[in-house]
Formats: sequence, structure tokens, C-alpha cells
Amino acid sequence: MSLPDDVPAAERWFVDHGLPYFVDGYRAGVARGLRRGRLVVVFVVAVVLGAVAGVPVGAGWGAAAGLGAALTVAGVVLAVYAVATLRAWLIVGWAVRRTLGSLGLVLPLVTRALPLLLLFMTFLFINTEVWQVASSLDGGVLWVSVLLFAAIAVGFLLTRLPEELESVDPDVRGLERANLLLVLLVAQVVQVLLLALAVYAFFLVFGIAAMEPSVITSWIGHAPQPPDGPVGDWLGERLSLELLRVSTFLAAFSGLYFTVYAVTDELYRKQFFTSVIAELERAVEARTAYRDLRAAEPPA
Repeated sequence: MSLPDDVPAAERWFVDHGLPYFVDGYRAGVARGLRRGRLVVVFVVAVVLGAVAGVPVGAGWGAAAGLGAALTVAGVVLAVYAVATLRAWLIVGWAVRRTLGSLGLVLPLVTRALPLLLLFMTFLFINTEVWQVASSLDGGVLWVSVLLFAAIAVGFLLTRLPEELESVDPDVRGLERANLLLVLLVAQVVQVLLLALAVYAFFLVFGIAAMEPSVITSWIGHAPQPPDGPVGDWLGERLSLELLRVSTFLAAFSGLYFTVYAVTDELYRKQFFTSVIAELERAVEARTAYRDLRAAEPPA
């Protein structure tokens, strides 16, 4: 696709490539949404709604469940604000389309980490202590653990991904540079999420097929509990709540492992980030052309 040669085409090009902050109108709206006063109001609303949701849940189901509910509600409020005001859906939509449209390139990269990851995770999956710990986690504690793994992974990416932008034009600053970083972050998060879901499905199938209920009983000290509903009635103890919890815990841990691997393995970084950085460098070229076009426009 050639670089755009007029202002509307350039703005559509930026939006289609997950770079809405390169468009003057979008960037001005995002800057207004990031004003301190608005952020304080949104943060206060998120905390209040989180407390309103978490207190009754904690009173009925325990402190961990209440904390998980509070964090979830607060996170949903912040996510809705990000989607509505910060144009996050444009970046996420680009990352999803790019990942699904380039599975032929993504799969070889993922399979570099997957064999060793599955070997290590399978060893943990058939470990008594892992079942005793993970199966004992109720819904609230398990959800808080997943959120903790996700927060650590995102924090790790935010500290390492700026290194990948060193080859991009250093004159790009402010929200435009933040947009470049978000593109890298979301593209990596989508890959990690797909891998974690694949690991989750693998352990569910492996557990149903290979794990005898009598063995699980000897590990956790009681018979596995089938989930409610027709699926639980059909599979019985083969698909147990304990299996769901262990699979969820290990899938979340796998996502964290793959996140660390993705930004520390040199070959993976070269193969994955080279193509993305090339797109970002092209976007910086388009940004220069866009500014020239805007400067050539007659005044309103």
C-alpha cells in the first residue's frame, strides 16, 4: 500500500494501522481526555464503584472474592473510559486483525517457545503440590492471581518495549510516541493471550483424557467436583472444578512465561519486532507527509 497523498487518505491510513494519535483531531481529543481533572474523576468513580461491588461480595464470599470483584469493576470502568475517550479500540482492532491476518508468521514464532513451555508446564500439571495449591483457590483468589500475573506481564513489557523504538525517529514525542508503544504492547498482548488460551485448552483436553478421578482424589484429599450444568453431567468427574482451576492457573503462568521469553530471546525479537518496527518506521514517514499536507492546506 502506497503512502497517502491527501489529508483524508492519510488520516484513514493512520487509523487503519492502529495509529489514531497521529491524526490531529484524534490526538486533540485524547489530550483532553488525559487532563488531570478528568483522570481524577474517572479514578474516583472507578474506586467508588469497585468498593460498592467488592464490599457485599467480600461479606458473602470472603475477602479475596471481594478484592477480585472490586478490581474487576474498577478495571472495567477504566477500560470503558479508555475505549470511549482514548480510542483504544482502534489500536486493539488493528492488533487483532494483524495477528489473525498473519498467523502463518505468528505460528513459527510461537512454536519456538511452545515445546519447552509445554514440557515445563506438563511437569507442573502432574505435580501433586500444584494440584493441592491451585485446586484450593476459590474463584476470588484465583481471579486475583490471574490479574497479578497479567499486571506483572504488562509491567515487564512496558519496561522493555521502549528499547524496540530506538530505531524509530527520535523526534516523535508525546502522544504519538505513546501510540507507537501501545501498538507494540497490544500486538504482543494479543499473541500472549492466544498462547495462554491454547495452553488452557491443551490442559483441559489432557486432563479429561489422562487424569483419573481416583488419582486426583489422592492428590487433593477429596473427590473432584464436577461443574454444574449439562457439560458437568456429561463428563462427570472427568471435567472437575479442580481441573478448571489448575488449567486456569497454569495458563496464566504460561502467559507470563511467554511474555518474558518474547522480549528476552534475541531470535524471537528479531523475527517478530522487525516486521512491526518496519511498519512503525513507515508510519513515521507517513506522519512527515501528513504534516506537510496539513501545512499546505488553505486556512479555514
